[in-house]
Amino acid sequence: MEVKDKTAETSKAAGASGQAGMPAAAQSTAGSSTRSGEDWEPKIVAFLCNWCSYAGADLAGVSRMQYGPNIRIIRVPCSGRINPLFIVKALQNGADGVLISGCHPGDCHYISGNLIARRKFALVKRFLFFLGVEPERVQFSWVSASEGGRFAGLVNKVISDVKRVGPSGKLAKRLMKV
Repeated sequence: MEVKDKTAETSKAAGASGQAGMPAAAQSTAGSSTRSGEDWEPKIVAFLCNWCSYAGADLAGVSRMQYGPNIRIIRVPCSGRINPLFIVKALQNGADGVLISGCHPGDCHYISGNLIARRKFALVKRFLFFLGVEPERVQFSWVSASEGGRFAGLVNKVISDVKRVGPSGKLAKRLMKV
C-alpha cells in the first residue's frame, strides 16, 4: 500500500479549491516533519491585524528580536474580520496552534472590530473546548505597532504552551490508506 505525501496533497487541494476563502498559509501548514518525538516543533498559524499586530511583528523583525521560526503569519485587515472557520480549518490542516492578535481595545482603526473579535473568539474557544481541543492551542492577544518586544515574547509563549500540550491530532485530517 502506498501512502501519499500529505504536504503535496494539501498544496494541490489548496491551489485547486481555495477552500472557501481560506488563506493559503493556513491551508498548507501540515509538513512532512515528524509529528512526535524530541525533534518535534509545533506549527503556529497567526492571524494578525494589519494596523497594529502586523506592524508589531514587523518592528520585532526589523529590531532583530529573537522569536521562534514556527509561526506562519497571515495579515488580515482587522481581527474582527477573521472567520472562526479559519481557525478550525487551520487546525484541521495540521496547525498545532493558532494565534489571533489585534489592536488594543479603543485603538481599532475600524472603531469596534477588535471588540467584535473578542466576543467572537470567546465563543470559538468554548466551542473548541467542547470538541476536545486544548485551550492553549488557540490564543487571542492585543499587540500594538510599537510593541515589537511584546510580540516576540507572545510568540515564544504560544510556542512553549503548544509544545507543552504536544502535537495536535484532534481535528487534523488523516489520509486514508488505499
